Amino acid sequence: MDIDFPLVLVVLTLVTGVIWLADKLVLKKRRLAAAGAEDAPAEEAPAEPWLVDLSRSFFPVLAVVLVLRSFLIEPFQIPSGSMLPTLEVGDFILVNKYAYGLRLPVAGTKVVEIGDPERGDVMVFRYPEDGSTNYIKRVIGLPGDHIRYRNKQLFINNEPVARDFVARLPPMERWREQLGPVEHDVYLTMGRVSGTGEGEWVVPEGHYFVMGDNRDNSNDSRFWGTVPDDLVVGKAFAIWMHWQSLTSLPSFDRVGSIE
Repeated sequence: MDIDFPLVLVVLTLVTGVIWLADKLVLKKRRLAAAGAEDAPAEEAPAEPWLVDLSRSFFPVLAVVLVLRSFLIEPFQIPSGSMLPTLEVGDFILVNKYAYGLRLPVAGTKVVEIGDPERGDVMVFRYPEDGSTNYIKRVIGLPGDHIRYRNKQLFINNEPVARDFVARLPPMERWREQLGPVEHDVYLTMGRVSGTGEGEWVVPEGHYFVMGDNRDNSNDSRFWGTVPDDLVVGKAFAIWMHWQSLTSLPSFDRVGSIE
């Protein structure tokens, strides 16, 4: 069973904060009074219970981590090849949590409007099928867009998305695609029968249509539908390390911005 880390972090921060505050306002005074040490020097005061000492030490750290990962920047690791060639398995990325508005941790409710996902963004979101697993794909369709995918060609609002052939890397072909102002590369599998993931969709209000850059090897909106805004996590903007497995060494050759 996957651990819901944001929920665990919120609970630990809340518990340690309540214990620390209760001791500061009430419990410490009672402890000193019971020991008759209200006016005693600090070094002669009775020792703090271990739970209070632990909470006082950990609460500030947990609170800072909670604020940073909830509202500013959160690290993620890429677990699959669905975003090749843009992102490789083992890439560690940074995600801007405020680019699409400030959201409450765990609930994901937007409390401050800052911006919205734009076509071409590489976006992290919670998988609509379970609402908890983090996915990463590229934003293709915005609310109201008509999306069509036929014969490995993407159409947005009945206009074919411009692309140029880059290289043949059997079994893949690499193409350079233009999504609005964003240029990025995609993989198309040579010899794979066209028809996989084909169809037409209209993006509902408050939703986004997403696809992986590894077009023939991506589980995305073509198969399970659009992403509602309340499941959006943030915008991926940089690779800071590559570490494919525990048996390999970390690499910093891929450090840089994400197209």
